[in-house]
Amino acid sequence: MNRALIVVDVQESFRARPSWEQIADPRIADPVNRLVRLARAEGDQVIWVLHTEPGSEGVFDPEQGQVRLLAELERPAPGEPVLHKTSHNAFTTTPLHQLLTTAGVRELVVCGIRTEQCVETTTRVGSDLGYRVVFVTDATTTHPIGELSAEAVIERAEAVLRGRFARIATVAELEAEAAGAAAA
Repeated sequence: MNRALIVVDVQESFRARPSWEQIADPRIADPVNRLVRLARAEGDQVIWVLHTEPGSEGVFDPEQGQVRLLAELERPAPGEPVLHKTSHNAFTTTPLHQLLTTAGVRELVVCGIRTEQCVETTTRVGSDLGYRVVFVTDATTTHPIGELSAEAVIERAEAVLRGRFARIATVAELEAEAAGAAAA
């Protein structure tokens, strides 16, 4: 196994916020579940990451009960780590890099909530650490920011990551690649 799927912040904390109604794709669990099933079928590591803000008394405070995977998501299988982070990227405050290095992972497939924030930042840091990164754009979602629509925020993230920090792909493209490799 030299590839890992990193599922970033697909958690109930976001749904508990009033801004959930403005999220670009409230059905984000569907494409993420497709990626999880694909990763498992390919023998790739799946790593779940949850954002926490201990002591904040907000929706990201573990004491408030919302820091858990969205109910519609596949449940972590035995051996799939669930990491809790307190920074925007999944590396700085977790043992993610150590887990990946120990497992010999060289490629990351990244998806999750807040396309331009935690998912993009995880992608950039992963790239800086030497991983090949695939940013699965239709398995990310976010909210509008100021005058920018959520769709514009996602397009901006794709534009700044493409060819610099990551390969941009869709779930369907990755599924087709896996099917083609299996047929070969």
